[in-house]
Amino acid sequence: MPEGDTVFRAARRLDAALAGSTVVRSDLRVPAFATVSFAGEAVGSVGSRGKHLLMRIGDRVLHTHLKMEGEWRVLRPGQRWPRPAHRARAILETTDATAIGFDLGLVEVFPAAEEDERLAYLGPDLLGPDWDGAEAVRRLAAAPHAQIVVALADQRNLAGLGNVLVNEVCFLRGIRPDRPAGEVDLAAAVDLARRVIHANRDRVERTTTGDTRPGRRLWVYGRAGESCRRCGARIEHGRYGPNAVELRETYWCPNCQR
Repeated sequence: MPEGDTVFRAARRLDAALAGSTVVRSDLRVPAFATVSFAGEAVGSVGSRGKHLLMRIGDRVLHTHLKMEGEWRVLRPGQRWPRPAHRARAILETTDATAIGFDLGLVEVFPAAEEDERLAYLGPDLLGPDWDGAEAVRRLAAAPHAQIVVALADQRNLAGLGNVLVNEVCFLRGIRPDRPAGEVDLAAAVDLARRVIHANRDRVERTTTGDTRPGRRLWVYGRAGESCRRCGARIEHGRYGPNAVELRETYWCPNCQR
């Protein structure tokens, strides 16, 4: 599941393959930007902010979001595509590489001068150079009645956490996911969230247990009905979200998280 660590690695991989090169062909397969072409323009850099991927090309930005199923792949010229062509939403070609965005949840283009304004609503980026933990805590504390699992996943509070890491941070802090944010040590939760996402920044297989073996990487996420790795209690499952149409799968240990 793409979270801030996944997007950070994707941006780093794309930057290594494209930055400094000139686009020879582009194809954006979304109606609003189908006529946009980057051909002849140089790729300045590729970066991320939270779960957003930003490709700075010429004086514009190609902004994409992976959502649940999206993925950017970098291929050699002529290399076989790993997914069917109809699932491609964005294609950029240089003389040395082809970057393909499959199943992207968002594709848009805007002037480079608008980048900061467009993303101003995001909270501090857990993997960004301008991380501000105190600001993240302030934003979380502004809604003390919000369930902590909802508050931590809200990208307006802090950018980069997805549902997997939110569930795991709650377990590691011993917090029930439905506990109000105002009753939580927010500074400690934010500090742990940053340490966990940094620990996974360079890993392909995310782990919060420290064990990288398949089936052993996570404490609670996706383990409903299984035994808690710490105490043996049965992992419980529910659905929480900011409203009835944005509910997220949530997992916790009823003994370790009280």
